[in-house]
Amino acid sequence: MSTIVARLLWAGMLGAAIGVERSYRRRPAGMRTGFCVCMASALFTVLSIEIARATGDSSPTRIAANIVQGIGFLGAGAILRERGSVVGLTTAATIFAVAAIGMGAGGGFYAVSGIGCLATLAALILFVYVEEWFNLKPRYMLFRISCDVSSDVVADVHRIFTEFKIALDNFQVSMAGMGPGGSVAPPGKSVIQFDAEVTHRQQEKLLSALTKPGVTLEMIPVERQNG
Repeated sequence: MSTIVARLLWAGMLGAAIGVERSYRRRPAGMRTGFCVCMASALFTVLSIEIARATGDSSPTRIAANIVQGIGFLGAGAILRERGSVVGLTTAATIFAVAAIGMGAGGGFYAVSGIGCLATLAALILFVYVEEWFNLKPRYMLFRISCDVSSDVVADVHRIFTEFKIALDNFQVSMAGMGPGGSVAPPGKSVIQFDAEVTHRQQEKLLSALTKPGVTLEMIPVERQNG
């Protein structure tokens, strides 16, 4: 009994450790979820082994084998479509990893499950900086710029985006009155609207480069239209 309790506590601790990282980044599946998923996976694994031993079943992994399917449904619930982008994939993958760690702990593989926990934490923490450094996560954005009719913002937009080597899609310019896409351009203003795929770092630089007196810039995540 003490061995089983130790396995469950070890699994819960590992799951909670990963959940703390998710909570710190304000993501779903925090500490409580991590604890429950990992401990439950360990418990299912232990029960699968113990029930098979008690009943003489020749398939001690019968119950544990269904953990993968159950976690698949739980992870799918964490994946959402938000403002033109798919979010929650990392959380879903983390839940999948936590379940695997719990199974390792439930099977008595303390070192393996501990290493799995450390590897998962390293991926969640360190790879964020790698993605930011190499600009690996572009996002499709709608740019809407309101400016004085007399200003030469169109030329500035083309020049700046050319310098950043960013392609512009659906470029539209309207004068005072009806704006692109049915929007209304304020009196004495023109509206420039286009789509572009940019990284978070590029968004910051573009905001700094395009912001000037008399110019209002909006950046809105949108769904890329195929075809």
